[in-house]
Amino acid sequence: MAQTQPKRPKPPSGRRRAERLEARVTAEQKALIEHAAALQGRSITDFVLTSVQDAAKRAIEDHQVLAMTVRDSRAFVDALLNPPPVNDRLRETVRRYRAITGV
Repeated sequence: MAQTQPKRPKPPSGRRRAERLEARVTAEQKALIEHAAALQGRSITDFVLTSVQDAAKRAIEDHQVLAMTVRDSRAFVDALLNPPPVNDRLRETVRRYRAITGV
């Protein structure tokens, strides 16, 4: 009786994996990743790609979120509600901007 190979999960339709990503890992790191993937019933590739993609999304979100302390927040709102008066330096900057852009 011939043994069948386990089916490999296919990438979602319409999304062919054409790029390659490589990494060198220690034996301990590889064993840890293999164990975690096995516990979730996933291939190592699927486990690694999903984990890295989630980490990349978190890193981008963290970079895009503006975190302010209460003090920073109050200073920001105060500056919006009570802007400083327009001074000569700002007027000159606006004049140069308009001259350059034609606005």
